[in-house]
Amino acid sequence: MNGGDQHFNIEVNGRTIPVQNGQTVAAALIAAGIIIFRRTQSGAPRGLYCGMGVCFECRVSINGLPDQRSCMTPVQPGMRIRLDLEAGDPHGRN
Repeated sequence: MNGGDQHFNIEVNGRTIPVQNGQTVAAALIAAGIIIFRRTQSGAPRGLYCGMGVCFECRVSINGLPDQRSCMTPVQPGMRIRLDLEAGDPHGRN
């Protein structure tokens, strides 16, 4: 691989988005204009907050695994991301 120059696609809630090798999932989501990654039980929006894996606000499901920190996970070809955009579902099964 050629560092940060390689581009590929990942899937986010069924939508294909282009990403760059070396980006984190959170950076790729923000670059695609996605700023809400999940909702709390009460429906409050959550997204990237600390950007260093401490706060756990940026959790998403990655390849079927819930509660993954998007700010700490590098993108990989073929990755399937599920955002929890409905209140009350902590595992992104919308």
